[in-house]
Amino acid sequence: MNINHMSNFIFIPLLLLACSKEPKKPNIPMPQPPQPKEYTFAATPSWADEFDYDGLPDESKWGYDVGSQNNGWGNNELQYYTEKRLNNAQVANGVLTVTAIKEEYEGFDYTSARLVSRGKADFLYGRFEVRAKVPPGRGTWPAVWMLPTDWAYGGWPASGEIDILEHVGHDQDVVHISVHTQAYNHAINTHKTGTRKIENATTEFHLYRVDWTPDYIRGFVDNVKIFDFPNERTGFQAWPFDKRFHWLINIAVGGNWGGQQGVDEEAFPASMEIDYVRVYDLIEN
Repeated sequence: MNINHMSNFIFIPLLLLACSKEPKKPNIPMPQPPQPKEYTFAATPSWADEFDYDGLPDESKWGYDVGSQNNGWGNNELQYYTEKRLNNAQVANGVLTVTAIKEEYEGFDYTSARLVSRGKADFLYGRFEVRAKVPPGRGTWPAVWMLPTDWAYGGWPASGEIDILEHVGHDQDVVHISVHTQAYNHAINTHKTGTRKIENATTEFHLYRVDWTPDYIRGFVDNVKIFDFPNERTGFQAWPFDKRFHWLINIAVGGNWGGQQGVDEEAFPASMEIDYVRVYDLIEN
């Protein structure tokens, strides 16, 4: 056999074998989505109402939304919100009591109160706490929540809403923490909410809390997280929460949600009790 032919036989398979090996790939980890920045909060409140006085709510901290569904806000509710009326909003024994009453008033069959801190205490970010006990009874709809002070992005829901505590009497002891925005709201069935059943929400006080930061809004019941809403950074339609908001405390009667199973007139008067509300400043780490 010719030596040249032998060399072809020997070296060509070795060359093919060498070429068949793939180059070693570098060990590069897959990119991870950005994690939300974590925040802490001051140890003592920068603003609070401990309700350690008697009479009407402190006028330096609270005003009133007065009127009814006819004012252009509300959800087809049945109450008329009054102003500076002890029957509907009174502080005594260290507690604020907001009461909805079955009575004829200004053409309506129920009265209640809707306290607001607008123009007296407005906030951008922070930890917001309320220790509260909600009323039982079909047709009651108590809430502690926040609305934008300046409505910079337009009317509801474009400028946002933060619900720190909601409860409807036809679903007793089930509490909700929610947000509403242009992209996420109940009118288009996209709203974001956290829900928790508490066996004694109507007979004992519980702590409801929202941590509001530039990166997330998180909700807690008795320091247990039940809600987490991250800032998607897709614009104000999803995140209008970079403007000032203020407190609201109220009991509605009936309405689109509270009245879904009717209203039990025997449930009134119905009272929500507030032990305190507190705000802690956000600290950037």
